[in-house]
Amino acid sequence: MPHILAEIGLEEDDLPDHSTLIKAFDRLHMKLWRVQLRRESELHDLSGHAAIDATFFDRENASKHYYRRTNYRVQTLKATAHVDTQTHAVFEVHCTNEKTHDTQLGWQVACRNAGDLHSLAADKGYDWMQLHEKLREEGVRPLIKHRIFWSIDHVHNARVDGPRYRQKSMCETVFSSIKRTHGVAVRARTWYREFCELVLKCVVHNIKRTATYPNQPLYGDSPEPFQTVLMRIDCFHSFWWGSPLSIRRWLSRFVYHHNFG
Repeated sequence: MPHILAEIGLEEDDLPDHSTLIKAFDRLHMKLWRVQLRRESELHDLSGHAAIDATFFDRENASKHYYRRTNYRVQTLKATAHVDTQTHAVFEVHCTNEKTHDTQLGWQVACRNAGDLHSLAADKGYDWMQLHEKLREEGVRPLIKHRIFWSIDHVHNARVDGPRYRQKSMCETVFSSIKRTHGVAVRARTWYREFCELVLKCVVHNIKRTATYPNQPLYGDSPEPFQTVLMRIDCFHSFWWGSPLSIRRWLSRFVYHHNFG
């Protein structure tokens, strides 16, 4: 890391031994890393509209001898992230190596920041009646579609569907950015270090977003909510009632709704 040492004004001989860094890293509790993640997310102007989703990170491949010696069987780690849909900032992440259902993890992640939220979007995997009720008690609108068991569930889903719900895909965008930048696998060997490594990846992601886009206008600053291309196409179809008289007129209407709709 010569370029990093040059930036911070250190020489290679000034760095401590690798084992010293590992022991210092282990002395830091997970609560400290979560506080750091929260502070870095506050560098962004959070909109109050968030989304929850989960992804898997691979554990770095080791030798077969290491597998047998340490009973190394679990190959992936599940990370559930709480992401602001407009700034792409991660302000909470939950890591586990167990097969816990998304409904249980969703409340653990959401309850830590429920006081700062207006709405929370998630897919049907987080559909749990108690989760809906807990979010409403905290003053958060749950944008979580219901699984279809009764006819009334179609009505509930129709009310949820909208621009805010469609922005739940921003979680996948953040996961893709983290994996492309910092890798799809964790390099630590112990569970605690692997969990800390995932949290640190999210911390670095927030810092990078702040450094790369310091003056980026936030979508929440505009009177209209941010709309993707698919949202604008839906808007065009909703407002177009008649049949087009010509291709030129049809395209002109589409361009208008795409740019200013």
